[in-house]
Amino acid sequence: MQRILLAEDDQLIVEGLSELLANEGFVVDSSPTQAGAGRPGAGYALALVDLTLAEGNGFAVCNAIKTAAPDVPVIFLTAADDELNTVTGLSMGADDYVAKPFRPRELVARIHAAIRRAHPERTVLRLGRVAIDPDRAHVELDGQEVALSALEYRLLLLFAKNAGRLVTRDMMREALWDDAGAYVEENTLSVYIKRLRDKLEDDPSDPQLIVTVRGLGYRAGGEGAA
Repeated sequence: MQRILLAEDDQLIVEGLSELLANEGFVVDSSPTQAGAGRPGAGYALALVDLTLAEGNGFAVCNAIKTAAPDVPVIFLTAADDELNTVTGLSMGADDYVAKPFRPRELVARIHAAIRRAHPERTVLRLGRVAIDPDRAHVELDGQEVALSALEYRLLLLFAKNAGRLVTRDMMREALWDDAGAYVEENTLSVYIKRLRDKLEDDPSDPQLIVTVRGLGYRAGGEGAA
């Protein structure tokens, strides 16, 4: 379950938010003071911070959080909704600013939105035991990184995007053209297929991941692909 840090000195608000967020699947750790909230531990998904605390202020809490854990989004909760406080909070790195009294469902929606922005889901393509992260051009086999050249990676990405479908040699040439900068010979395609098989197949002489379709091209899929 995701944890939320709540810096708030109004006990009624603490109780109400704790119940609301618990129903959303969050665990809430609360503190009414700057000292208590200003030492954020690892693992918080988000911090809700009131500007006016029993001891100290929310700006200092936000600064401490962003210093210790820059990726943790901070949403200010405060009755002080004037422009100066808004600009000050956002300039310190706060991700949102919600004035009291707030609508609970709107606050929940903003919390989820802030967490999604801070921790975007990566699109990972899978080809059998191979995982490909296009955002980082990162390839793993059984959880271990595999080093590929730019052309090998481009070719693997083509197979992953067409898993289970026929990949013709013309499709391969088109995928490699931009990097190669010239016409890709038949022998060159065969060389890159061999290199991928050497790096990704248990037995390159009996490939299960990138399978030859005689006279047509190749088909890629999970182990046992035919």
